[in-house]
Amino acid sequence: MTDDVLLRLLSGNLLYLLAALFLVITVLRGVRIVPQSEKFVVERFGRLHSVLGPGINFTIPFLDVVKHKISILERQLPTIQQDAITADNVLLQVDTSVFYRILEPEKTVYRIRDVDAAITTTVAGIVRSEIGKIELDEVQSNRSTLTAAIKEALLAVVDDWGIEVTRAEILDVNLDEATRAAMLQQLNAERARRAQVTEAEGQKRAVELAADAELYAAEQTAKARRIEAEAEAYATGVVAEAIARNGLEAAQYQVALKQVEALNALGAGTGSQTIVLPANALDAFGDAFKMLKGPKA
Repeated sequence: MTDDVLLRLLSGNLLYLLAALFLVITVLRGVRIVPQSEKFVVERFGRLHSVLGPGINFTIPFLDVVKHKISILERQLPTIQQDAITADNVLLQVDTSVFYRILEPEKTVYRIRDVDAAITTTVAGIVRSEIGKIELDEVQSNRSTLTAAIKEALLAVVDDWGIEVTRAEILDVNLDEATRAAMLQQLNAERARRAQVTEAEGQKRAVELAADAELYAAEQTAKARRIEAEAEAYATGVVAEAIARNGLEAAQYQVALKQVEALNALGAGTGSQTIVLPANALDAFGDAFKMLKGPKA
C-alpha cells in the first residue's frame, strides 16, 4: 500500500470521525435537562424564544441558546432596616424580612436588573408610607394588620417582575432613648392610676358589703319581732276565745295557774332564804285544783 492510499484512508476516516463528533455535539446541544428547582430562559437570535421547565427539553442546536438559568426556590432577603415616622411624630427603626420566589423568569430577567435591591427599596418605601398613616400605639398593638398591609402593597408592585412575595414580616420596632423613657414614665403612671382605682373600688365594695350586712341584720331583727308579736297575738286570741267559751271561770283558772307557777319558781331557788307567802297563796292552789276537777255534778 502506497503512501497516497494510506493518506486518503486516514483523511476519509478523519472526516467520518469529525462528522460523528459534530453529530454528537449537535444532539447534546439540542437536548436540555432542567433540574426541578430551576427554569431556563432560551433566546434565539438574541430574542426571548421560550422558557424551559423541569425535565427533558429539546431545542434547535446553535440557534437556541440557554441565556439564563433561574432558581425558582423561595428566597429570603437580608433583614431590611429603615427609619419611619408615625402619625404622632415618633421616630421608629423598623426591621423587616421578606420572602419571595420567581414565578415568571422571562419577566424577572428582562424587566429588572437587580431583584433583591429593587425589592429592598420598594419595601422601605412601603413601610414608611404605612407607618406614617398610624400612631405609635397602633404600630405596637396592630403589627399583624400592618404586616398584611405591607405585603398587599408589595404584591401589587412586584407583580410586573414575575415575582410572588410569600411572606413579609415586621421583625422588630425600636424606639429612640428619649421616646422609650417617656413611654416608660407613662406606663408607670398608668400602673399607679390603676392601683389607686383598684384600691378605691375595694373600699367602695367593703362599704357596700357592710351596709348590706347591717340591712340584713335589721331585716332579721324585724322579722323576729314580727314573729314574736304574731305568737303573742295568737296566745291572746286563744285566751280570749277560751274566755268567750267558758266565761269568767277560764280567766280565774289562768290567774290561779300563773300564781302556782310563781310559787314554784320561788321554791326552786338555791341557798337559805326566807319566803314570805301572801295570805291567800294556799287558796290559789285550792282554786286551781277545783277548776281542774270541774264543776260538781
